[in-house]
Amino acid sequence: MEKWVVSAKKADFNQIGQQFHIDPVIARLIRNRDVVGEEKIREYLLGTVEEIPSPWLMKDMEKAVDILERKIQQQAKIRIIGDYDIDGVTSTYILLKGLTRIGANVDTYIPDRVADGYGIHEHLIDRAGEDGIDTIVTCDNGIAAAAEIQMAKDKGMTVIVTDHHEIPYREENGERQVILPPADAILNPKQYDCPYPNKNLCGAVVAFKYITALYERFGVPEKELEDYYELAAIATVGDVMDLQGENRILVKEGLRRLKETKNPGLQELIRANALEDAKITAYHIGFVLGPCINASGRLDTATRSLQLLNAQTIEEAAKLAGDLTALNQSRKALTEKGKEEAIRLIETTDLKNDRVLVVYLPDCHESLAGIIAGRLREKYHKPAFVLTRGETSAKGSGRSIESYSMYEELVKCADLMVQFGGHPMAAGLSIKEENIEAFRRQLNENCTLTEEDLRPKIVIDVPMPVSYITKELVEQISLLEPFGKGNTKPVFAQKGLRVRDSSILGKNKNVVKVKLLDPQGVPMEGIYFGEAEEFAGFLKEHDTIAVTYYPEINRFRGRESLQIIIQNYC
Repeated sequence: MEKWVVSAKKADFNQIGQQFHIDPVIARLIRNRDVVGEEKIREYLLGTVEEIPSPWLMKDMEKAVDILERKIQQQAKIRIIGDYDIDGVTSTYILLKGLTRIGANVDTYIPDRVADGYGIHEHLIDRAGEDGIDTIVTCDNGIAAAAEIQMAKDKGMTVIVTDHHEIPYREENGERQVILPPADAILNPKQYDCPYPNKNLCGAVVAFKYITALYERFGVPEKELEDYYELAAIATVGDVMDLQGENRILVKEGLRRLKETKNPGLQELIRANALEDAKITAYHIGFVLGPCINASGRLDTATRSLQLLNAQTIEEAAKLAGDLTALNQSRKALTEKGKEEAIRLIETTDLKNDRVLVVYLPDCHESLAGIIAGRLREKYHKPAFVLTRGETSAKGSGRSIESYSMYEELVKCADLMVQFGGHPMAAGLSIKEENIEAFRRQLNENCTLTEEDLRPKIVIDVPMPVSYITKELVEQISLLEPFGKGNTKPVFAQKGLRVRDSSILGKNKNVVKVKLLDPQGVPMEGIYFGEAEEFAGFLKEHDTIAVTYYPEINRFRGRESLQIIIQNYC
């Protein structure tokens, strides 16, 4: 059963409204996102890329720039080793484009998810040695590869790590001992002694910072950095970073530019998904464009997504965009099949009693594990791991809830796994098949989640009568965009709404249109997407309902009307 709670953060909403010429409701929404103080509110509403912190603040930035300046002058062979997800592909592209621009002798390698696994492995170091590589630059990986980087150093290579993942550590006598790789320079804002103010950058933005500093050193016009904003936006949203401060500014700027992108690959990907005439939002990156970029790394090779971004002609780009879009459709079907099998296993076994779900789907494609884990987390509101059969061991991904730090809990089970890494909200691992049951048991024995932690919580921003909704208010709400992690879409609520009429619509019969009256008799139309028959049945059994909702302007055949999108009901 959901728990509805009202966010009760205090501020002088009328004063803020007057100062920034916004409705007090908008002021309250901003406060609920922990944006406090005149300067922070101004940045939130009006911040520009000129206010983004200097890349030179990042620990080792000067060292990393000095190294590549020297290597480029020497024409030393440089190899970028990336990752196969959206953040890894965009990071690789940013570094490749940027280093090529300043005259580097550079190539790339994106590991194959199945054949290579995540990040740098010994065979990739051996291959680099055979190819005469002088310098390796990692992106979106490397911080946890101490042994592999030592191997590269032993072979006489220079290594620069650009990454954003958690810094590895081990517990000794109740204290954390940080484990850093022996790289020549490490760019990762999560280093404890890194003064860069934003600790929540994605890998692509760390790469972008590096290129920004290199462009400055090499005298490249600042205007050329503009081409990277859309990539930074795609990676930030796609890798589910908090849309706050710098990240929010970058995504706003990137979305603005994405519509008019000069990149043929992105142009054709937008066209292949019929978004040419749409206002492209963070939603479209997270659920339409981003999954297409990710699909190649999941079911084929991420090199195809890199080829898309590198495409020089519309013809080449159109072919690749069509292939990736079709691949994503196939991914969706396989995901649905895997999700249904996982739910069947949970519901028919003791798994349903676990507070941390560990589901083994041996025949599922390993690339889908994280998506299915996310679907299980949504359905059961529990941390969920999905494991699949790999070539040498089982592999898997986990997705968590706010009250459970997945990475920290994995550290406690380190002796059971071959390899692991990640964040508080998501993690990846490989594990011997015979250790899966022990892994499941230990996670649950260590788990301190309470029943209250596992109860889905709906946080209401503003209990607001539907009669307060105006076109002007809806337009002001758009000032809060882009929405996503750390800057969620506002949630409004009202109780005591009378149901006048309802009907089920849509090709799949998954939409309910309902006519409502508030307690003062003000009419409002509502739309509900989801289990339509269940909702319609609820309406028939109740004279009045309480709903959480989001207001919008419905534009149809040149006419405008106000309506609410119903999200939850009781």
